[in-house]
Amino acid sequence: QVQLVESGGGLVQAGGSLRLSCAASGSIRDINTMGWYRQAPGKQRELVATITKGGTTNYADSVKGRFSISRDNAKNTVYLQMNSLKPEDTAVYYCNAGVYSFLSGYVEVWGQGTLVTVSS
Repeated sequence: QVQLVESGGGLVQAGGSLRLSCAASGSIRDINTMGWYRQAPGKQRELVATITKGGTTNYADSVKGRFSISRDNAKNTVYLQMNSLKPEDTAVYYCNAGVYSFLSGYVEVWGQGTLVTVSS
């Protein structure tokens, strides 16, 4: 069993910053790509950013230059630093990881989500 636990969401004014964290735990042999997705009310879930084990990053155009993804492989943790936040960044943010589990082989795991609200 592998779990992802997110933290760091909350309410912030436009122009402010937040840092999200997501820690993986359980029967983990290795973790491939980790990433963040978000889902705003009434919209589909969308990619925010991903990072490979080697550190290669990918960002949605809407967050380039404002958000930064990083990871600590020793801690099985991925971070999302969000700067210059806009009201349209308001969403539930979900952590995702491709995990090689000792028990289940390769599994894609999602966190429970953390709410980010940006006020204007």
